[in-house]
Amino acid sequence: MKDKVLIIACGAVALELNQLKKLNSWDHLTIQCLDAELHNTPKLIPGKIKEKLDAMSDDFSKVFVAYADCGTGGLLDALLEQYKVERLPGAHCYEFYSGTETFKQLHENEIGTFYLTDFLVKHFDRLVIKGLGLDKYPDLKQEYFRHYKKVVYLAQSTSEELIEKSKKCAEFLELEYAVHHTGLGNFKKHIEASIEVDR
Repeated sequence: MKDKVLIIACGAVALELNQLKKLNSWDHLTIQCLDAELHNTPKLIPGKIKEKLDAMSDDFSKVFVAYADCGTGGLLDALLEQYKVERLPGAHCYEFYSGTETFKQLHENEIGTFYLTDFLVKHFDRLVIKGLGLDKYPDLKQEYFRHYKKVVYLAQSTSEELIEKSKKCAEFLELEYAVHHTGLGNFKKHIEASIEVDR
């Protein structure tokens, strides 16, 4: 019987986490997710994670946070340091999906890039169009995206449907488009390391 591990995760990575849990028979792993819409108000993320940490039962031998910094400006790291809890590496989920070196290259190729993941493609209307108020105030699109030149879809899956939808996202934003297949290999590597319990 393995020691129980709790992962507090962003809802945007819930599907991928549960896929990895099932494929790898990580039955000792418990996943608790926060609402992905917190990304529109990132300063609230540390407080929500703190609530989860404070409510955590004593059943778990280890806890891990499946977030990158995600726009908290270091506030998440300051919180996790108090609790001696680790998180996923990097500034955003784009980095832990693609790997730091690949993400760095993509960023250097075009600093004005808007990144999409499988989750963001699926929920583009809710999180981007409605979340940013573009459905009610379409003129804001030019304001929000004036410094962007390109959309890069970091694809975890090989879904042709998602690829076509991601192209439509780029068309809506009136930006250049590219797709980069990341798969789940890099994400899996970090999760595997995180769920090992120190003896």
